[in-house]
Amino acid sequence: EIIRGILGKASDDKINIIVRNNRLPRTLTAVIAGAGLGVSGCIMQAILRNPLASSSTLGVSQGASFGAAFAIIVLNMGSSKSLGGVAIPLCAFAGSMAVAFIILGLTKISQITPEGIVLAGVAISAMFTGATTLIQYFANEIQLATLVFWTFGDLGSSSWTNISRMGLVVILISIYFVLHRWDYNALLSGSETATSLGINVQRLTMINMILCCFTASTIVSYVGLISFIGLVAPHIVRLVVGNNHVYLIPGSILAGAVLLLLGDLFSRIIISPVILPIGAITSFLGGPLFLYLLFKGGKKNADS
Repeated sequence: EIIRGILGKASDDKINIIVRNNRLPRTLTAVIAGAGLGVSGCIMQAILRNPLASSSTLGVSQGASFGAAFAIIVLNMGSSKSLGGVAIPLCAFAGSMAVAFIILGLTKISQITPEGIVLAGVAISAMFTGATTLIQYFANEIQLATLVFWTFGDLGSSSWTNISRMGLVVILISIYFVLHRWDYNALLSGSETATSLGINVQRLTMINMILCCFTASTIVSYVGLISFIGLVAPHIVRLVVGNNHVYLIPGSILAGAVLLLLGDLFSRIIISPVILPIGAITSFLGGPLFLYLLFKGGKKNADS
């Protein structure tokens, strides 16, 4: 009956409406957003050679959030469906790229350690979160309601246009990542080895950081803040297939989609019929794992 509902041929028109206008868009949004966050987290961990790197831990999502808040409140694009659909993603991308350039600058100028990158990401996240809060202070009631609801993370309000835009970005960038899977494998042996194999490490890092930020900012602008999927998904896959990006990249895409689908299911059934914000659910479940990975890395350094 669900399949017939997707095709618009269910026995009851109400089923057709519910499936095609509610369930199917929500499911596709979760799959696309989860896949994009999963693969961007995988690539960030590869190019920065840091297992704790992801769009949420480095502050990229928070930078995108600030950019979107700037578009909604300062530029007043939240109520404009035509201009807002373009301005909000562009401002989110600008905010995420600002964070990316700060991170890349720190790694190049001060030779910061992988643990230091994460700590820098925490500091950058705090800065952009504070800036977003400051912008909220000057918002009117309508803008504030829009922004607060959006920061919760929402999979149920995406239009088919937004889903198609988000899907196009995630699919095209994921194809690029898959085509360059051997470059990421070369980075596992260090920058010197990758350079000796003819890889321009600096160019590879810059291009992939831009693509990761574009993916994350697109998802944030349409779905809101969803944390820790990009951190958790690659680690789960790595436990199964190891560090080979031939399998790690498609595995992270699949794991990210499944994790966000499970998170959405959990948010809808835990106190049904109330639907909890997906951003809060992923943060609540992903936070303990992040702490585990952080302490595990610290213990490994102490033992060595």
